Amino acid sequence: MSDVPLEYSRDELIAALQLDPAYARRFWNAFGFAQGADGDGQRFSKADLAALSVFAGNDQAMDSTAQLAAARAIGQATARLAQWQAEEITRLAADPNVEATTEQMVEALARVQDMVWRRHLAAGLTDAGRDSEHTEVVVGFADIVGYTSMSRRLGMTELESLLETFESAAHAIITGHGGQIIKTIGDAVMFTVSDPTAAAEIAIDLHGLTADGELPSLRIGMARGDVLMRMGDAFGEPVNIAARLASSARSTTTLIDDDLASALRDLEPLHVSPISSLSVRGYRKLRAFKLVRDRNWKR
Repeated sequence: MSDVPLEYSRDELIAALQLDPAYARRFWNAFGFAQGADGDGQRFSKADLAALSVFAGNDQAMDSTAQLAAARAIGQATARLAQWQAEEITRLAADPNVEATTEQMVEALARVQDMVWRRHLAAGLTDAGRDSEHTEVVVGFADIVGYTSMSRRLGMTELESLLETFESAAHAIITGHGGQIIKTIGDAVMFTVSDPTAAAEIAIDLHGLTADGELPSLRIGMARGDVLMRMGDAFGEPVNIAARLASSARSTTTLIDDDLASALRDLEPLHVSPISSLSVRGYRKLRAFKLVRDRNWKR
């Protein structure tokens, strides 16, 4: 592990940042760290202090709302990643065929994580320089049909294998068509893609995953429009509509909104057909369309 001197307790770090104690508790909690009366026992270096001072503690730092939002985004994403890493390291440490020590695996993961993060960050900065936070995209949700009842029948190992297969295959398809996975929510994946035709191909290829029976059937909803991209997440009416369409879709079916249907209507061999208006939460008469690869396709 690192030999960098750890010179500050948490309370000393907060004092050096000149943070109000009440605000410091909110800031610390936003990272996902509970703050007891005697601190959490962690120690920090001068480099830690310098890094945190970019976000908090001086007049040049970002405002408090942005500070807390950044802390929450970092804390939530990192906590999930660290939990998975801890489970994997524990599993590998118990494997007699793995020669690396726990300390070596932690160091290796830290370096790999930094390498991957920097590549994604560079790509993100390029995209951010090209687009504003408000951008027109297609938002999609793909759900596993019958997941709740399935989770009651399957053992934990089988369930883990199912979700890993689904997430891995969905990631390959979505990114392969130029899309971006926003988040996975257990039995569902949320994604965005700028090109409507690519969105249609993603939906068709995702349904193709279930053809050999390796995965259960999916239902997909997609909507096109302006969204707010913030902290790695997407917000706006297309997100709400896509989620409602996915929930309303039948097994093996893709439902899309009016805007996306207009963009795809004349693109062969894709076929778009209207269905009855949907009455869903927030929308009494939501126009919806069924998307298939061609008009002769039956399921």
